[in-house]
Amino acid sequence: YDRGKSRVDPAVGFRAVARRLRADRADAAIVLPNSLSSAALAWAAGARRRIGYAGHWRRPLLTDVVAPPLSRPRHGDSRDDARVTPPASFLHLASALDIPCGGADESPTLTLATSPGDERCADDVLARLFPGSAGPLVMLNDNGAHGPSKAWGVDRCAALARWLLPRLPGCRVLIHCGPGDRETARAVERAADHSAVRSLADVDDLPLGLSKALYRRATLSVSTDSGPRHIAAAFGVPTVALVGPIDPLCGRSDPRRCVEIRLELPCSPCGRRVCPLGHNDCMRRITPEQVGEAALALLARTGDGGRRMQAG
Repeated sequence: YDRGKSRVDPAVGFRAVARRLRADRADAAIVLPNSLSSAALAWAAGARRRIGYAGHWRRPLLTDVVAPPLSRPRHGDSRDDARVTPPASFLHLASALDIPCGGADESPTLTLATSPGDERCADDVLARLFPGSAGPLVMLNDNGAHGPSKAWGVDRCAALARWLLPRLPGCRVLIHCGPGDRETARAVERAADHSAVRSLADVDDLPLGLSKALYRRATLSVSTDSGPRHIAAAFGVPTVALVGPIDPLCGRSDPRRCVEIRLELPCSPCGRRVCPLGHNDCMRRITPEQVGEAALALLARTGDGGRRMQAG
């Protein structure tokens, strides 16, 4: 039920999903989003236990209202650092089912795996795009389903790719994209104008498994605050995340291997899909040099950048 992309009346999509879920006769539903519609869907689906947080007029639709977790600030934490991350908040809901999930102060570890088919697909793509090269792989992503407010821009992405090439000798920069983002990725590759900067734009099939296998072998990831950022985190890849219109806490992962670049502007974070002021400064004022320097510092700090670079 993807309301944002549905081509039909959202109410029709809601009813259809509720009917399918009702057929499963669920014993319990853990309602993760803090929205009225998500709680209503669990109720309409007939789940006997509906577990979630109160708020947004949801309480009558829930059978188990869970008290929000409390985080204990550590010495030196900023107010933002002390807030409970969404993953920890979601896991806390499982406590109503007596599922052990750790405390709010624990940072859940993301994990992903690839199949042999995923790895073969990645081998084929890299051999085709970078023939004869096995240098460190840098994944660059400027796409996101949230909307254009998260985009960094073609020229800045291309400038970063060119900036990194002489500073990571022998590296290959691959512009990541999904099926709906091919034109943007192709434009970045064209603007970079270098044989070591390629994109997935002309790869016929772009399954999720290919993305996972490519990120698994990456030396470095630079991404907007979108899905590929989390794929990289799940494989322990050092990642620079460009965070603009969204609250940085919403996507925060392992701080040891991720650095967030965010400008403190009066209008940010607005959470809007399109910049309401028309300038998108929270992303556009982040410079390629700023991102590149942060990337090199992150690789030096993590210590595993060198190992990944040697491994190719």
